[in-house]
Amino acid sequence: MNCIIIDDEATARAIIAQLCTNIPSLNVLEDFPNAMQAIKYLNQNEIDLIFLDIHMPDFTGFDFIETLKNPPKIILTTSDPKFAIQAFEYDCIIDYLVKPITQDRFDKAIQKAASSDTPSKRIKETKNAVETSSGHDLYINIDRRLIKIDIPTIYLIEAKGDYIQVKTEEKNYTVHSTLKKIEDKLPNDLFLKVHRSYIINVQKIIDIEDNSVLIKKDVIPVSRSNRPELMKRLNLL
Repeated sequence: MNCIIIDDEATARAIIAQLCTNIPSLNVLEDFPNAMQAIKYLNQNEIDLIFLDIHMPDFTGFDFIETLKNPPKIILTTSDPKFAIQAFEYDCIIDYLVKPITQDRFDKAIQKAASSDTPSKRIKETKNAVETSSGHDLYINIDRRLIKIDIPTIYLIEAKGDYIQVKTEEKNYTVHSTLKKIEDKLPNDLFLKVHRSYIINVQKIIDIEDNSVLIKKDVIPVSRSNRPELMKRLNLL
């Protein structure tokens, strides 16, 4: 695998490069002290794997990932363990290594990278599975635990600032995420965004009146632009 290293500390870059020399399958092409230099390189070269520090001046590792349209596999290398949950939100991140990094732990991360699909392929497969199977499970991250939710039991999703509330038949969950991110993972035949802050399960609608729908005890507004699509979804007599 062709790889690059991005870290603002020269010592850290040297340590990762040394760890790479012990794995024949890795080919370190370049290392960079900041993300901006790496972006220029990636615009002209294709690579398989990035070793990426989180804390860098002006441009964090997460900022860097957001700039990439089709990111390669990424292994985060950091002295700060508190961003592990945030890292979980990115499909391209293969592993999260906390410094100082041992050779054994490094080897395990490379094994994950070697056995995993490319991020673009993994995203495509996940999206297709959700769209074609109404019984597909959705996993959400709550207090470092992955909670499995049966998608058809979801009746309402509401955006609340930097969080979303997922309401199901059994329980409600509050997750640090965006409405757009969860919308992409829901089957189109069941769910519809009816307002900038609400996604509903159309099969759970009890009543419709003017510009609102009733689901359970929740009255949800329907925006003017989304109402035509809602009406098309309904089996009107």
